[in-house]
Amino acid sequence: MLNKIRNFANTKSAGILVAILIVPFVLWGMGGLFSGGNKNNVAKINNQNISTQDFQVHLNSSKIELERIKKNINNNIIEEILAELISKKIMLMEVQDLNLVISDRMLNKRIKENKNFLNDDNKFSRIKYEKFLLSNNISAPVFEFNLKQGELKKNLFNYISGGVNSPLFLTNNSFKYQTKKLTINYVNLSNFYKKKEDFTNNNIAKFVEENEDALKEKLISFKYSKITPKNLIGLDEFNNLFFKKIDELENEISNGSTFENLLKKYNLELNVEENFKINKDDNSKEFYKKIYKSAEINKLVLLDENDYYILYEITNVQKILPNLKNENFITKIKEMLFNKSKFEFNSDLIKKIGEEKFTQIDFEKLTGKNLSTIQIDSIKDKKKFSTDSIKYLYTKSLNDFTLISDNDKNIYLIKIINISYKDITKKTKNFLQHKKQTDDKIKDTIFDTYNFFINKKYKVKINEKTLERVKNYFR
Repeated sequence: MLNKIRNFANTKSAGILVAILIVPFVLWGMGGLFSGGNKNNVAKINNQNISTQDFQVHLNSSKIELERIKKNINNNIIEEILAELISKKIMLMEVQDLNLVISDRMLNKRIKENKNFLNDDNKFSRIKYEKFLLSNNISAPVFEFNLKQGELKKNLFNYISGGVNSPLFLTNNSFKYQTKKLTINYVNLSNFYKKKEDFTNNNIAKFVEENEDALKEKLISFKYSKITPKNLIGLDEFNNLFFKKIDELENEISNGSTFENLLKKYNLELNVEENFKINKDDNSKEFYKKIYKSAEINKLVLLDENDYYILYEITNVQKILPNLKNENFITKIKEMLFNKSKFEFNSDLIKKIGEEKFTQIDFEKLTGKNLSTIQIDSIKDKKKFSTDSIKYLYTKSLNDFTLISDNDKNIYLIKIINISYKDITKKTKNFLQHKKQTDDKIKDTIFDTYNFFINKKYKVKINEKTLERVKNYFR
């Protein structure tokens, strides 16, 4: 949804403003709720109402599939759509308040310069324009209205942050930060973790005793029948008769029919699974896993698996602690003990480093001859460590210790032993690119300030009863 709104303007700043406007409404952190007033108004911005008709028009223009709305009705999809509409309304109110306009001549120029409407001679083609409108099922007035709204929003973003020109010293600071070279000493901590084979039977037994309830495994017993067109109607095709029979099955389930009665009535094959559980490397049928997650006893369910249906009923659910002689269980416990030991080792290091109790002597004592050295050439250098680790590393100072990881999730203890910088000049390669990055950071700050202004200027209230009525329409 956010991507759709960002199309109002092709600038990064435009996207920032939209995010600023939309997030508070999604989280209901701005304005409040009201239950009175016109039942046909779903929201109000200051004294301007947003009607259910406005919402319907916006919904239709968004082209969101009805089925998607129904499936996500309890996942705040209606609230998100309303938030998008509110953000649009606020931006248009700002455009009007600032008296920003676009002339018909400028609008005409935008259309005639659109690459989609140019012929082989780079001249505006009325035929191409008309074909575009037809293929997108949109009229010329609607297209030109939407184009005008988009251009006005661009003008708004330019009004807020246009003309930003960062000084050289800010660009230089940003450049130095991103291109500085770090030399670090590092060691892979996997060399210091307790090995899985080193955990004794006593370690295992104690861990199991302390975590008995959490280690119990769920086992389910269930009976089921696989329903296909072939075994239900005697044909290999999904026709109206087949789905009519499926509807009958669903009605009978709703009316309390038993599993055995349905099997007998429709001549279905019985299958039984006893004490089933999902294992890590389980190759069980996919619907087995769905049944396992359900685990609701004595409830008859018809499961749609696209190419067939599954009629099932869970007959028993139990939680059992595996035997300590079970090799798979022992392997699982050793893995858990290893991860616990690894976590505690890393946490202890992080705590000491954070409290500045980890010294050079500690570093040398721990690493010994296992130490390696590498140079990180820039914040984008990911030849050894993960992208997030490099970004984090670049926030650190000379002689700092910390933990970082690589893309294989190996953890390393490192120390920064040298930092070298170079300055940027207007003759430096990609100078304009670095300058733009600095400009964008300044714009970010401007938009943060503008956010406070918007929050104070526009008070948004949601009509709770009307919103619920809208949601019920899709249920």
